[in-house]
Amino acid sequence: MIYVISDLHGYPHEEFMKLLARAGFGKGDFLYILGDVIDRNGDGGVETLEWLLYQPNVQLILGNHEAMLLACSFVFDEVTEESLASVNEVKMDILTSYYSDGGEVTMKSLQKLPKDLQQDILDYLRDAPLYETVCIGDRDFLLVHSGLGGFVPGKKITDYSADDLLWTHPKLSDTYFPDVMTIIGHTPTVVYGKEYDGRIVKTATWIDIDVGTGFGRAPVLLRLDDMKEFR
Repeated sequence: MIYVISDLHGYPHEEFMKLLARAGFGKGDFLYILGDVIDRNGDGGVETLEWLLYQPNVQLILGNHEAMLLACSFVFDEVTEESLASVNEVKMDILTSYYSDGGEVTMKSLQKLPKDLQQDILDYLRDAPLYETVCIGDRDFLLVHSGLGGFVPGKKITDYSADDLLWTHPKLSDTYFPDVMTIIGHTPTVVYGKEYDGRIVKTATWIDIDVGTGFGRAPVLLRLDDMKEFR
């Protein structure tokens, strides 16, 4: 069975494990997390990042919050005259922006870890893909954090920029590939109307599974094989 979840944003790791158990997730299954494990709440998702390092059947797809953390990875560099000299106004602006978007809790949690574990986590994030494709039976799925910015029919997925895949907020009227169901997060579904608060949004060509966990809602785990939802 193939499962997807998105935008945990520091959701308690213990509760996440309970959710997987309720869904019957096991060694023969596979889970894709569509980005934004980190920031905003609790320990900033760091315990879940540590867990991810050792999961052969779980894949994190990069989210914009992980990308922001990587842009601030200079904070974890060894302190030398050269590293101090490289911290310029641009880098400080990036760091300030990241903190204002919920990154402070993640930074503080990461800084408590041993240096080698910090680097293992950052290296894991650097290796995380921007998208994945999955075929289940006769159905094809594209898994990506935010959607497809500037979508053009016939345009190859490899031709989209990282920003297109990390920062897009599709409108309900937007359509993507007619023969592929695109699964996204990033945009809390309540943005599409109060009737979607805490609920998945499904359109003809894409499904948004960011139900607002970063703002206190319980996440939804979606099983792609039968589209069953678990809470």
